[in-house]
Amino acid sequence: MRRLLRLARRYWAVSATLVVGALGIVLALAGAGALVPWIFGGYALAIAAWQAVGMVRQLLRREFGLDVLAITAIIATVLVGEFIAALVVVLMLTGGEALEDYANRRAKRELDALLARAPQRARVQRDGGFADVAVDEVVVGDVVLIRPSEVVPVDGVLLSPTTTVDESSLTGESIPVEKVAGDTLLSGSVNGVQAVELRASATASASQYQQIVALVAAASESRAPVVRLADRYAVPFTAFSLALAAVAWLVSGEPNRFAEVLVLATPCPLLIAAPVAFVGGMSRAARNGLIVKGGAVLEQLARARTVAFDKTGTLTRGTPEITEIRPSGGISSDELLTAVAEAEEYSSHVLAASFLRAADARGLVRRGAESAREVATNGVEAVVAGRRIVVGKFAFVAEHAPDAVRTPIAPGELAVYAAIDGRYAGAILASDVVRPEAPGMLARLDALGIRHTLMLTGDARETAEHVAAALGISEVQAECLPADKVAAIQHLDERPVVMVGDGVNDAPVLAAAEVGVAMGAKGATAASESADVVVLVDDISRVADAITIGRRTVRVALQSIWIGIGVSVALMIVASFGLIPATVGALLQELVDLVTILAALRAVGSRRDDAPGSRAPNAPQQVPVG
Repeated sequence: MRRLLRLARRYWAVSATLVVGALGIVLALAGAGALVPWIFGGYALAIAAWQAVGMVRQLLRREFGLDVLAITAIIATVLVGEFIAALVVVLMLTGGEALEDYANRRAKRELDALLARAPQRARVQRDGGFADVAVDEVVVGDVVLIRPSEVVPVDGVLLSPTTTVDESSLTGESIPVEKVAGDTLLSGSVNGVQAVELRASATASASQYQQIVALVAAASESRAPVVRLADRYAVPFTAFSLALAAVAWLVSGEPNRFAEVLVLATPCPLLIAAPVAFVGGMSRAARNGLIVKGGAVLEQLARARTVAFDKTGTLTRGTPEITEIRPSGGISSDELLTAVAEAEEYSSHVLAASFLRAADARGLVRRGAESAREVATNGVEAVVAGRRIVVGKFAFVAEHAPDAVRTPIAPGELAVYAAIDGRYAGAILASDVVRPEAPGMLARLDALGIRHTLMLTGDARETAEHVAAALGISEVQAECLPADKVAAIQHLDERPVVMVGDGVNDAPVLAAAEVGVAMGAKGATAASESADVVVLVDDISRVADAITIGRRTVRVALQSIWIGIGVSVALMIVASFGLIPATVGALLQELVDLVTILAALRAVGSRRDDAPGSRAPNAPQQVPVG
């Protein structure tokens, strides 16, 4: 209730219109209907005068939109005595402005939420110990303690010998990065399993995470405003309507003829058709696992000429998967995987879960370890059923098994080595894999006329090019920081641009593109809040669905607008000869509105399977790409 009251106060014009309408109904029921026209007419003219001020400001800026036509319609309907129609036009006009303001406020609130998730506290060395201080109090040169699994609060240089950090929120790369003393740690990355110290090299406001937030804000503000679909037809429709009404008046010499024409020239086909079609399109998108944040987004999707993709978590799964098992020393693949899984069950490394999933998928039975210890950044040692199992990096395993040999790997792959009782047992290769639906999605984009696709990623160039080659993407920009991605999008010539990504590192570029699409199935992220479209299911083929829905929605909206305009123009021409009285014209205009609404509702569509268009009948198999 409190929230409703806040909204009612904020959007007072909508609230006042509803109150005036309700008052009119009460007065009519109470037998005081004679007052209703005065109340409705006076209120409508007052709103028209208020809107006229804004209209003049628009005209001074050389902008011409539906507000001009709406004001003309309000005045015309009052003059011919169609007071209810005047109030309806007022409600549509003020309601549309309220919805636009609400969307802008929501976007700002989501940006504030992104900022709120930045690290707030830091443990800084003070007087021989560590004190908990606000992150804004950290200065360059401070020694900061980062505890296990803690978000790095400021950029700095690692003082501890080694650590492993998860930089996926910054670079998109899912595999943890090993750091040694002297390496840079970026704010927003997540520390590994051991506490470390760093020396701050930047204040919080100048650090990576806060720069990402600033990029999001700057990119959002730099976007060119989208001209509403219906506004493009406002000038010619208004000019034609006024000219026809004036000619009818001059030729007939009857002032009423002017009003009789204009009452049929109300902008309802323009005010109603596009919003109804876009709401229908957004509903259709929701049934397909897509949240579209506004009708303007559907317009941009319909006009899209370029689609850019992040790699990790977007074109690929984003989590390492076992791609090959290479046993040695006479043991089988199952025996090697079982031994590795038994040891990795006690590891906190991101790859441990992949080994366990692979073992479970094969139905392998794991035995509990008698003892186990994890050697940070190196691997795991465990004793299982009397056997000593060592799993980890090559150098770590080679210390326990001198016969260990390196195994060749493809770009983007990594190898985990294993030894059993001092003898080399083999290696298991892991890699990110291309989403099985990605090749089909790219083929659908090509069929939709999207000729320009590219990849923007923070990953190493060799890995990125390997993925692009597997998918047939010719243009790749690798090793990009968030600012590099924004610059790349801004320099593209073929626009509008659709950018698809996930994670904090993609938030700025999603805001910079005309349409940002976030893969949000794995939870709310900064990407989801900066994006215009959020994919709620873990399926990148929905990107092609979004463009298909956008194009169909705009097509239906345009058809509906032209149907409404066509019928209105025909009726206006008839009315110009004095064949349609004003009251009858107002009733006919309501029929025009009904026809327009029914035509626009076609954008809703039917079942989900029919909405996006045909998909490839058989999804391609997973391709290990790194």
